[in-house]
Amino acid sequence: MLTVSRDLQHWEELPVAIPYSTDEHIFSGSVVVDERDTSGFGAPGAPAMVAVYTSWYPATGIQAQSLAYSTDRGRTWTKYAGNPVLDLDSREFRDPKVFWDTRSGQWTMAVVLATEHKVSFYGSSDLRSWRHLSDFGPANAVGGVWEVPDLFELPVDGDPHHTKWILVVNLNPGAVAGGSGAQYFIGDWDGTRFTAENVVTGEPAPPAGRLFADFEGDYAGWTVENDPASGPGPFGAGPYPGTVPGQQQVSGFQGRSLVNSFLGFDAPRGRMVSADFTVDQDYVNLLVGGGAHPHLPGTTTAFVPAGAEPVLDFELPDGQTYEQAGWSATGGLRDRAPVVGPARSERGHVGDKLLTTFLEGDSTTGTLTSPGFTIDRNHLSLLVGGGGHVDDGAGRTVVELLVDGRVVRSATGNFSGFVNWRGWDVSEFRGRSAELRIVDENSGGWGHLLVDHLIATDEPVLPRSVETAVNLVVDGEVVRTATGRDSERLDWVSWDVRDLAGRRAHLEINDFNSGGWGHILVDHVMFADRPAPGELERYDWVDYGKDFYAAVSYDNVPGGRRVVIGWMNNWQYAGSIPTSPWRGAMALPREFGLRTIDGEVRLVQKPAGRPTALRGAAFTLHDATVPPGVLDLPAAADGSVLEIQAEFELRDADRFGLQVRAGDQERTLIGYDVGARRLFVDRTHSGLVDVGPLFPGVHSGPLSIDGNRVRMTAYVDRSSVEVFGGAGETTITDQVFPSPTSDRTRLFAEGGEVLVRSLTVRPLRSVWG
Repeated sequence: MLTVSRDLQHWEELPVAIPYSTDEHIFSGSVVVDERDTSGFGAPGAPAMVAVYTSWYPATGIQAQSLAYSTDRGRTWTKYAGNPVLDLDSREFRDPKVFWDTRSGQWTMAVVLATEHKVSFYGSSDLRSWRHLSDFGPANAVGGVWEVPDLFELPVDGDPHHTKWILVVNLNPGAVAGGSGAQYFIGDWDGTRFTAENVVTGEPAPPAGRLFADFEGDYAGWTVENDPASGPGPFGAGPYPGTVPGQQQVSGFQGRSLVNSFLGFDAPRGRMVSADFTVDQDYVNLLVGGGAHPHLPGTTTAFVPAGAEPVLDFELPDGQTYEQAGWSATGGLRDRAPVVGPARSERGHVGDKLLTTFLEGDSTTGTLTSPGFTIDRNHLSLLVGGGGHVDDGAGRTVVELLVDGRVVRSATGNFSGFVNWRGWDVSEFRGRSAELRIVDENSGGWGHLLVDHLIATDEPVLPRSVETAVNLVVDGEVVRTATGRDSERLDWVSWDVRDLAGRRAHLEINDFNSGGWGHILVDHVMFADRPAPGELERYDWVDYGKDFYAAVSYDNVPGGRRVVIGWMNNWQYAGSIPTSPWRGAMALPREFGLRTIDGEVRLVQKPAGRPTALRGAAFTLHDATVPPGVLDLPAAADGSVLEIQAEFELRDADRFGLQVRAGDQERTLIGYDVGARRLFVDRTHSGLVDVGPLFPGVHSGPLSIDGNRVRMTAYVDRSSVEVFGGAGETTITDQVFPSPTSDRTRLFAEGGEVLVRSLTVRPLRSVWG
């Protein structure tokens, strides 16, 4: 797709520039203006635009770099007959960023060997023939594949005679907030090789504190509940000495052994519960690894609820079709039968068989309608998995309850191959006849449903827990939780428990997940006065939120500015966010710079060409004390699209900041944690948060106090917040999905008061109107 803009705010969408074919798919790349006509694609006085992009060949899975050119300002493109121009016979070689290097007098390409965690540099005089110059990496964060590199030069503190080079490397998963993100390296480029000065080496020193459990000898003081059907799994009789046979290499633990629930592989389920203790220090620090399946409130460990009455199952005799069993079918679901599922642990179904519409892949569509049954209890529940398409323009994947032929309830999957309970309150229909209808209208990705075991109960059925999590429990309630990052490397997690001082508590280590990464690693639980910095915190990140990825910059911007645009989404939940027909948006264009902060050169950011033309009348506040609690602001500060500039002066508050997009039950917090010295965005109550288990959360980045003051600028939109802390050295970008009526702006302080030195709130007009 081609879009053009004169101000980076208003965009015109043009037709697809370089269409894909069944033989060649078009992946990411970059476009240059060949002013010197080195490629020969242009003409005197009419330089060609040359796109350098990744071709993916479905027949072989190979990724290689190709060219296309345009001589009419990008409106039409011609693929180069000599494609591909760079082919390593690799399946993980992509995302070329090309620029003219004045130092070496040649075109330079930065491109990734994704799974090797390397950026490869190539040089060319004509864009057609490329020679290898050097490689950079692996370095710093390597928890996922490296993608979308970018290399450019910036002045330090505005001094054109003092410059450094920046290498941006996007990765997925393994970013600081989980899932997708972008790290950066500062260093030097000599025309052939990039040398970084901020590569972190060596293991961090263990934090100081009082040891609660090191798991060196046995599980003394812990109660262990292993899956009785799975031999010793998942936790065994004691701590495990490192890596279980068949497991990827486990690292990052202390001493000789750790809790490793991979015994029996991912299938077994179980839990460990510690002895009770009194919370008497400010932080609980612990090493955690394994699967990224967090604890979710309102879940159960029961596989099938007690007292459930089966209404419909799919244990039909072998060979019997749905229609032979009394169902009616349409489309590609005619003459079909339930399938024998894989191991129950992999799908979560009851019995041997389940209904699936994944028959000829996702291309199968149609409906299945059950025989009638009588509703004789207050609740109906069924196991549903697969696609979660409700009404996104591409076709639904839904399960519907029909009463008198009318749809009265519906449910859908959550883009997962594991089925889980979906429930309906049907008390108003007791005594009525009903039918179940399976609707698959979608032939795209996740265009199928998995359904099993409709049951009737007197009480609501909770969804099954599929967590691999460590939980802190107080009075039977989970008050803190931590999980791994789909990695066998353990890293430090810190819980601030100052609000729980003097309370009795215990720890639970739960492995209730039998799918991929369905295990957890835990070691070295400590009570401490300071948080333990995680490994990822040692690296430099472009953004500390969940939703800033694939950031790429423009070269040769007027005035020498370096302008960057990133994708505002995260691959952990990109396919299930409640937007249609798009998935995510682009973040605000940002101008990058380098500035010396606390004696170190840091990347700083600000919106490119601040959107002053979109500003409305400002609400201002000066020298106002915010007491503990929440302070409502006048209606002039409310809105769903805002620019907010705030400066706070510390008093005795532990945390303080802003509530935006707030309503009766919804709010997004933009704040500062004084003890941790961190800027944060809390979207746990921001509106629709059941996008996926990894969507709710608090995302934070380090931000120093400047003269007892904290400064932040926030851009609030209908479905996002972008926060710039201090001089722009810490940014946090998060999607939020509040109700349209949640448009209040408030101030808050916790544990004491804070002084608002200045606050300016401006409504921003839409770029579309």
